[in-house]
Amino acid sequence: MKRLISKLTMVAFGMLLSSSTTVWGFNVNGIYYERSLDYYGRVVAVIKGEEEYTGSVIIPSSINYDGIVLPVRVISDSAFKGCSGLTSLTIPSSVTSIGNNAFSGCSGLTSLTIPSSVTYIGSSAFSYCSGLTSITIPNSVTSIGEEAFLGCSRLTSITIPNSVTSIGEEAFHSCSRLTSITIPNSVTSIGEGAFSYCSGLTSITIPNSVASIGSYAFYYCI
Repeated sequence: MKRLISKLTMVAFGMLLSSSTTVWGFNVNGIYYERSLDYYGRVVAVIKGEEEYTGSVIIPSSINYDGIVLPVRVISDSAFKGCSGLTSLTIPSSVTSIGNNAFSGCSGLTSLTIPSSVTYIGSSAFSYCSGLTSITIPNSVTSIGEEAFLGCSRLTSITIPNSVTSIGEEAFHSCSRLTSITIPNSVTSIGEGAFSYCSGLTSITIPNSVASIGSYAFYYCI
């Protein structure tokens, strides 16, 4: 009986080990990926590389790895964090999720197009991208995460679509060159400090749909 339990334990451990190893890092044409357990290993996520990404990076919609075609669905947490030498990036329409801190500190990026396939933008996803001057959020996104564009000091315009229902805490904190912003009728809540220290802001339209505005939401909008 003990021997049977031991064998079953080893089999169970082997199955666990097998499932856990469906996620691993590998390099295809200079971009690092891992297979995603969230999608049962059938898709890949872009992950942080051994070296910082620099210059112009084009993320393909799918890759061929070991004879298997795998779609690129996710840009993982911190995938491009601190890559100040990254100057341009193409995100394919296959991507649905941009993780926390995905592009934090990418100060060399001046513009970025987020495809309409993206439904989720994580916290601090574009924080301190101080080179960004404009960005359009697609209609597929329903919420803007906390500190999503914190410290984007050169951002002069932002388009918030009608799909967005909430703007997270400090989402646009210290975007000092924003001069005007229109919040769509879909938004019901504006988080604490969402537009604090947006010192260049001269006008803002808040619709009747907004039921709550957090503390210091417009602090120091002089």
